[in-house]
Amino acid sequence: MDDLKLAKHRLLDRHLSLVVVENSRVLFETDIEGLQGFLHAIERYHDLLSKAVIADKIMGKAAAFLCAYSNVKAAYAITISKGGLEVLSKHNILCEFESVVPTILNSARTDRCPFEKLVEKAVSPTQAHLEIVRFCQKSR
Repeated sequence: MDDLKLAKHRLLDRHLSLVVVENSRVLFETDIEGLQGFLHAIERYHDLLSKAVIADKIMGKAAAFLCAYSNVKAAYAITISKGGLEVLSKHNILCEFESVVPTILNSARTDRCPFEKLVEKAVSPTQAHLEIVRFCQKSR
């Protein structure tokens, strides 16, 4: 089974929020919602992510920027935003998905996700990563 299929099946079968697979080996998986899990994977496995693929439950522009920052080879998302697709396309990251939405909403579904607002004007994956990390550190 190729890495993207393995990541996708593991995400769906185990009801996870993020799975990282590299060379047919699961490097990281979590059921934590939001970007905390992805940030943890970057912190722990940064050097290996350039050879990895990810499967993410919900991928907005912020998560797509993290994919680009990590140089992942490919991504799968159950739900992806138009902005997320644009970032992945711009950075030549292969992407498979189930559905596309205009934007990712917050958990109350009353407004846009705060991470989407945060990276709305980001011009590079490095800038987006830095802004996401700073935001998460303030929220602790």
